Amino acid sequence: MTAPEVSLVVVSHEIARELPRTLHSLARPYQRDCPRGRCEIIVVDNGSARPPEAAAFADLDADLRVLHQENPTVSPVAAVNTGLAAARAPLVGVFIDGARLASPGLVAGALAAAALHPRPVVASLNYQLGPALHYEAASHGYDQAAEDRLLSEIGWPAEGDRLFDVSTPEFRAGEAGPILESNGLFLPRALWDELGGYDTAFTEPGGGVVNADTLLRACALPDTQLIRLLGEGTFHQFHGGLSTSTPDKAIAVLKRGAQAYQRRRGIPLRTTRTPGWLFDARTGRRRWE
Repeated sequence: MTAPEVSLVVVSHEIARELPRTLHSLARPYQRDCPRGRCEIIVVDNGSARPPEAAAFADLDADLRVLHQENPTVSPVAAVNTGLAAARAPLVGVFIDGARLASPGLVAGALAAAALHPRPVVASLNYQLGPALHYEAASHGYDQAAEDRLLSEIGWPAEGDRLFDVSTPEFRAGEAGPILESNGLFLPRALWDELGGYDTAFTEPGGGVVNADTLLRACALPDTQLIRLLGEGTFHQFHGGLSTSTPDKAIAVLKRGAQAYQRRRGIPLRTTRTPGWLFDARTGRRRWE
């Protein structure tokens, strides 16, 4: 069997509503310029009461496998690493949160960005569906039913590019400003191996700040180049997650995560402030910052 060009590792846990939409957004024909054989999707379920099965997604035109994490814990780290170990492609993207939709050019854009440098760290930017970040929107009546209506109103999935019209960026200072993490993080297979995957020391619920830690560690590897993927992104679906349900919970999760990070790394948690290279997947234009 010919190896795909890119593997997508998607971690799931109790997201029966959200996961089918996520997988639809990663499969063809929704993903543009992504012919059959170019991409494989590896779902790793981390202990859902009713775990997903591959047969449920047989209607998708996708090379898709569903794995079930042995001895699942509250942290998704082991599940991510299981997916990384199973990936066959030379470029691997990780969705540590499987409740995020992709824009239609994400896969092709990540491949194009990765081709710009021999040791690329390709970070797509994070958005949340709805009129405000979920921990704020929830207090004003935004819920799963409201989100269902929102997606219907924009004609999703047929109008995938309109996700940008009905979402809120997680970054506060523009596309080149500081970012804490990337949910669609793409590294060459060799860099994931060099990094050792996600750090298993992050045992907190949801992994704490392990995703931010992974981006920081990847950018710190010798001779790597951060490439921000513009014009595409991932879009968080509302499902009452630890850091997106209420302002108090969001603050508490980040505070505990920052404290654990300080203990492990000996330095305060920080955002990734360097813009790196900016690559607009829609136009193919590159800006070297």
